[in-house]
Amino acid sequence: PEKVDQEKYEVVKKRQEERRQRQESGYASRAAGHTENAPVEYRRVAENRRREPDNIIPMPTTGLRRMKMAAAGVFVLLCVMALALMRQESTGESLGETARQAMSNLMEQKLPDADFPYILVKDSFTALKQIAAFYREQLSVHVVGITGSVGKTSTKEMIAGVLSAKYHVMKTEGNFNNEIGLPLTILRIREEDEVAVLEMGISDFGEMSRLTQMAKPDISVITNIGQCHLENLKTRDGILKAKTEIFEGMNEHGKAVLNGGDDKLRTVKLVKGHRPYYFNDPSCYADHIVSHGIFGTSCEIHMDGELIRAEIKVPGQHQVTNTLAAVRVAKLLGLDMEQMIRGIASVVPIAGRNRIIQEGNFTLIDDCYNANPVSMKAALDLLSLADTRKVAILGDMFELGENSDMLHSGVGYAKGKTDLLICIGENAKHIYDGAKEAGVAHIYHFTDKESFLREKENLLQAGDTILLKASHGMAFETLISQLLQ
Repeated sequence: PEKVDQEKYEVVKKRQEERRQRQESGYASRAAGHTENAPVEYRRVAENRRREPDNIIPMPTTGLRRMKMAAAGVFVLLCVMALALMRQESTGESLGETARQAMSNLMEQKLPDADFPYILVKDSFTALKQIAAFYREQLSVHVVGITGSVGKTSTKEMIAGVLSAKYHVMKTEGNFNNEIGLPLTILRIREEDEVAVLEMGISDFGEMSRLTQMAKPDISVITNIGQCHLENLKTRDGILKAKTEIFEGMNEHGKAVLNGGDDKLRTVKLVKGHRPYYFNDPSCYADHIVSHGIFGTSCEIHMDGELIRAEIKVPGQHQVTNTLAAVRVAKLLGLDMEQMIRGIASVVPIAGRNRIIQEGNFTLIDDCYNANPVSMKAALDLLSLADTRKVAILGDMFELGENSDMLHSGVGYAKGKTDLLICIGENAKHIYDGAKEAGVAHIYHFTDKESFLREKENLLQAGDTILLKASHGMAFETLISQLLQ
């Protein structure tokens, strides 16, 4: 067993028990028809459900969730407390202590001399997904699934942050959003979790179908349909088709939450026989938007006749759209206006996603987790708000298909957004060429990060605000520590 600070443990258990008692009291009162005796928050939910039956998704009782979690937990912990994914050519010798310490492992071949427990399967990756799908079926937790071409992670963070004002939320960490990461994330869901916010990323047709059959989202959010993964999906219509596969795993009462400002998503009229809920459209929009530069944005959000005055601490005007998605989801899950305002203010940037680092001689905008043409331009817009000398360090964007050269060249949009443009990588040469043609004055190209680092002292000045942006495979995060030295 893990060593746990006893005092903290007792505080957490007390809060869980208080929440359980409130929930069971509230739901029992509603079930008996005596909502006047229920806690205030449950009377409000009950009244809203009477007025608008489809408006709020009710939370399940904790008691029922506990029973289902217990039934599933025994099996899942047995199988995957520590999971070894073995391919056919493996002998098992490479597992070492990891396999010996696990309660069980998944193996694709018999190991006669193995001194550790394992379950024999035909395919370990398929088995992992099947276990996760089985586990998900036992859970009463509400699942919010998020996909889209741009902004999945930042929208996930905003939704999770807002919902945390009322619920215990579990969210996807890092890049665990694919056919291995998603099942491992699902298996992290625990009894105390009331909502799971799951990021779902794809690059080809059929992938989302497999992801959604595991996640079975109650609410499906699509941020936009942009120019990503064109290598396999070819066109924006292809991307729309692939992304909307997320609806296949929703139950008949599931809710679709779509960006009403996206021309492709506006063509989706019905999902499971129900109209989608839109954000970034006349039913849910923002005005009186005031930028605080790289330190965030203030705005007023109007949703279904209600007003939310929001203080968004994550930089970038595109975060306003992310916040619109978050409040739309929050309303479906029964949050009131005060909870939404508090939740929005609690969200701060994470590493690699517009994180502001003020340390040493520079202010860094760490947006190096991933990149595509749309997010690259949004990052340059953010950099342009800095009140110091502006430096953009841009790298290769991957998986752009046959139009990769043209799409890189299009980032010549950097003109007027930056005082110094540094391009790193083979594909980034086309950024350099496009920016040069567009008239960017101070611009350099390096074939790799090492070449740039050798020259950085001659290029950068104390006080610079520096944007770092490239696809994840460029590993630009390694530049951060170098620039901070």
